[in-house]
Amino acid sequence: MNSFTDNCTINGITLTAQPIHRQNEVLTPDALEFVAALHRATAERRQELMQARHARRGQIAAGQDPRFLPETAEIRNDPNWRVAPPAPGLEDRRVEITGPVDRKMTINALNSGAKVWLADMEDSSTPTWRNVIQGQLNLTDALERRIDFTSTSDGRSKEYKLRAAEDLPTIVVRPRGWHLPEKHMLIDGKPVAGGVVDFGLFFFHNARRLLAQGKGPYFYLPKIENHLEARLWNDIFIQAQDLLGIPQGTIRATVLIETITAAFEMEEILYELRDHASGLNAGRWDYIFSVIKNFRTRGPRFVLPDRAQVSMTQPFMRSYTEQLVRACHRRGAMAIGGMAAAVPNRKDEAANTAAFEKVRADKTREAGDGFDGSWVAHPDLVPVCREVFDGVLGKRPNQLDRSREDVTPDDRALIDIAATTGTITETGIRNNIEVGIRYIESWLRGNGAVAIHNLMEDAATAEISRSQLWQWIFSRAITDTGELISREWVTDLLDEEFARLERFDDDRFNDARSIFEEVTLAEEFPTFLTIPAYARYLTEAREEATKEELVAA
Repeated sequence: MNSFTDNCTINGITLTAQPIHRQNEVLTPDALEFVAALHRATAERRQELMQARHARRGQIAAGQDPRFLPETAEIRNDPNWRVAPPAPGLEDRRVEITGPVDRKMTINALNSGAKVWLADMEDSSTPTWRNVIQGQLNLTDALERRIDFTSTSDGRSKEYKLRAAEDLPTIVVRPRGWHLPEKHMLIDGKPVAGGVVDFGLFFFHNARRLLAQGKGPYFYLPKIENHLEARLWNDIFIQAQDLLGIPQGTIRATVLIETITAAFEMEEILYELRDHASGLNAGRWDYIFSVIKNFRTRGPRFVLPDRAQVSMTQPFMRSYTEQLVRACHRRGAMAIGGMAAAVPNRKDEAANTAAFEKVRADKTREAGDGFDGSWVAHPDLVPVCREVFDGVLGKRPNQLDRSREDVTPDDRALIDIAATTGTITETGIRNNIEVGIRYIESWLRGNGAVAIHNLMEDAATAEISRSQLWQWIFSRAITDTGELISREWVTDLLDEEFARLERFDDDRFNDARSIFEEVTLAEEFPTFLTIPAYARYLTEAREEATKEELVAA
């Protein structure tokens, strides 16, 4: 097979982006053929599953509440099946750190002292072509211990290098969800699923390298909505291992339960992936977004208060996490808690202390509920999370022996949104506007994780911000002071909040506002804000490429 150049098609594979430095190390002909094989085997079924998602949302909108599936009752009622035993490097997951795969974060995460690093190619990463390819390079460079980074601030330089290999966490890669395409790579004229690109390139280049280091290729699977989507991932795993001649069961996957429909199929999802399953994660922020998205037109029964008040102690969230631990431990799978989004402020000791105490309380609840570990978003929070889980686990690697059979599976409790306490405030509305615009602005500049008011915001939290506003407007919700939340009032508040933003050279706030209004104020609800944002990025990328071509000419 010949080498690829921009917009050159070989064996049905076309790359449309401007090439970046070292991309040929990632986009080798064999690697591209590998991705193409996975795509061709699964593209049609993926499209069918995306259509099924749309139909299911329509059923819920029409008043059909989700329930445990009668057709899979045999799987839930069979007490005998188990998932594969914990794989090397995944026996102890008491503290996991999450973050994008840029060079600095890669080093910081690997040096954090966590047991696992979730190398995120999804919600905390903007899928620019540069980020997609550079992320793959950073992961391989890290595994080869040839990664370093030097930052300059206030005239001072700081070098970042990896610790000794035995002190580094296990890497678990999170590819993009099924809904996001990679439009810079076409196969037979059609875009490849972003998740297939992320998974395929990492697996092809690093599966054998990881096995040689005594671990394996491990993944987090995002945005899954039902067990059939898990089955598709399992089929991809089987094909990928066969194509490279790697033993079946080498891959391990942890599934994020971050959609409301998936919460009704947790055991079925584990069953579909059972030879490759490692556990489930309580992806709290996307889960809240999914609740709002699916029930947004169903009236007051499903209207939530301010985002800050939708805590893990609210009844429907407690039911979700307790049933997740039960489902996992009943089947020998790990249960991993949600992300602590606090970002320590080293310049404000009082704020730092308060943030640490909130994180400690959150992790204490999770450890007490039987979770085997949990997530943090910042290296300073690793010791807090580890201390809590050390106190519960001691020298044990996990809590798989806690079956939580005291928890009764209850599908109605999962959607008992009406029992949620709290209020909608003008402050909450303003915060949603600010977070939404500031996050999208950062996203458009290539940064998918941004600290706002000492919280790490990613696509999931921005989705909550804009979807809450859409639902409150649609439902004609009332604030705690009796103000009707109308489109006109939200537009006025948006004007005020936009005027307060601190602008800078080459910022993207005007574009961010346009996208935010599109996904928040439109009559029809866009399924994900990243889809129109990605379309905007692609248009601009093409314009920049045209400028470069003109300059070169």
